[in-house]
Amino acid sequence: MFDHSSFDAHEGVHLFHDAASGLKAIIAIHSTALGPAAGGCRMWNYATGEAMLRDALRLSQGMSYKNAMADIPLGGGKAVIWGDAKTDKSPDLFRAFGRAVESLQGTYITAEDVGIGVADMQIVREETAHVAGLDEGDAASGDPSPITAMGIYLGIRETAKRAFGTDDLTGRTIAVQGVGSVGGHVCEHLAKAGANLVITDIDQAALSDISARTGARIVQPDDIYDVEADIFSPNALGAIINEQTLERFRVKAIAGGANNQLIVPEMGELLRRRGILYAPDYVINGGGIINVCAEISGTYSRDWVDGKVKALMTTLGQVLDTALENDEPTNLVAGRIARQRIGRTD
Repeated sequence: MFDHSSFDAHEGVHLFHDAASGLKAIIAIHSTALGPAAGGCRMWNYATGEAMLRDALRLSQGMSYKNAMADIPLGGGKAVIWGDAKTDKSPDLFRAFGRAVESLQGTYITAEDVGIGVADMQIVREETAHVAGLDEGDAASGDPSPITAMGIYLGIRETAKRAFGTDDLTGRTIAVQGVGSVGGHVCEHLAKAGANLVITDIDQAALSDISARTGARIVQPDDIYDVEADIFSPNALGAIINEQTLERFRVKAIAGGANNQLIVPEMGELLRRRGILYAPDYVINGGGIINVCAEISGTYSRDWVDGKVKALMTTLGQVLDTALENDEPTNLVAGRIARQRIGRTD
């Protein structure tokens, strides 16, 4: 564990197994320097336990950076459940996960992520108070996906301003990978702004729905990397900027909500050399955790959320400007700021 390539001095990595419900989960806590670790729970049918562990560690570190860049009083953590979200869910499984969260005594606060919905979190809430993203309660805010999507849309405009000299998206072609709970909302915002969309997803029903509502052209999942567009917006899973895809991108900017888009940090420099402006994922996609933070505070305020998202976009702009001025990769600039904020200067 301690020499794992993604360990990065995690404060805690907790493995949970409940034979009765079939729960296999990892809760990774990267940092509590700014507050209790907060991050969603992902349910995914991993190929191996090693893949599951790597995902948990990378996502947890990303949440530390995301929460630091969003300037909210939360640390970084993440939970992953090994299973098929379409066939393996049960109330007993989520109650067992709730007990796992409760055992950490408030050092980790969970919420929705890929494969997990509000209804699942309601069951988790039966076993622990350390859960957000609910649609019931005094400060409940529901699914944070629409707020995440709004931030991504605004971040795409900030990125376009630097890449093209204007944030006007009228007539811009944007290739969107993933049209689920976040990506679908992003597409709606982009279409209203006058962008031409090319979309892909493994969910054919979601593709048909978004295409019908936005006029988007549908392509096969692997073909999205070859689309000639102004901006590529990844809103599905991570590690999609890698050795194989790098040479295929035909865009001037990459800006989307997927976590851990770079398979390794060095990809940021390679994107810079190719003249592709990259919006670091843990900066552009911070809207959802800002919304969750407002719920955790106990006094949810949409005005506060909107103000924080606006400030986050200013931070994104500063990251992009600094990188362009100093000929640095954007992820290096953002990572330096994030680590300073959580007290890690190594």
